[in-house]
Amino acid sequence: MRRVGKKFAAARAQVPDKSLLLEEAVPLVQKLKYAKFDETVELTFRLGVDPKHADQMVRGTVVLPHGLGKTKKVLVIAGGEKQKEAQEAGADTVGGEELVEKIQGGWMDFEAVVATPDMMRAVGKLGKVLGPRGLMPNPKTGTVTQDIGKAVREIKAGKVEFRVDKTGIVHAPVGKVSFATPSLVENAKVLVESIIKAKPAAAKGKYVKSVTICSTMGPGIKVDTTSIEAARR
Repeated sequence: MRRVGKKFAAARAQVPDKSLLLEEAVPLVQKLKYAKFDETVELTFRLGVDPKHADQMVRGTVVLPHGLGKTKKVLVIAGGEKQKEAQEAGADTVGGEELVEKIQGGWMDFEAVVATPDMMRAVGKLGKVLGPRGLMPNPKTGTVTQDIGKAVREIKAGKVEFRVDKTGIVHAPVGKVSFATPSLVENAKVLVESIIKAKPAAAKGKYVKSVTICSTMGPGIKVDTTSIEAARR
């Protein structure tokens, strides 16, 4: 059996054996922090879907109202005037096909990639590199687009991508433990609403089976799924 540290064990001992409302769970996550760095707060959803079926895939994006507490390095692969648009929107690195070659050579100094549709033939060569890292541009997440400026600004503002994995789980960040509690709660609720709205029509039975919130190093705290389901609009 894997041993846990004393600090983690002490934090876990303070977690009640019941589900809490988000308004109760968020401040508890903040109270139980013990790491010396500013931990990320993350929500984990276990959904009643079978991702093996394309019509039960859950994925999407959401711009959190209070951001994520850090600004992602955005890479844009485009040509002509779209490069200028990307630079004006705040992209960190902008270029054309030469960036594809640079990435193939091992360069990975970025955290998000946006491309114009005409560049996808070249960007497609990076599937094996970017795909496993969740960085491959995709029109469904707004990262393959002609509106480059909007895409860059949204990512810089705290846009979060979520996607169910093969086991029916979705993990997504909602901010840092240092955030004001109301800001973290609002971010969490916006993410919840987005995942609720992304429910596939083919999904049957209970959609949100369980929800847990935790910080990077902290213990998981169960969130009341009744209140989560009530978020449906």
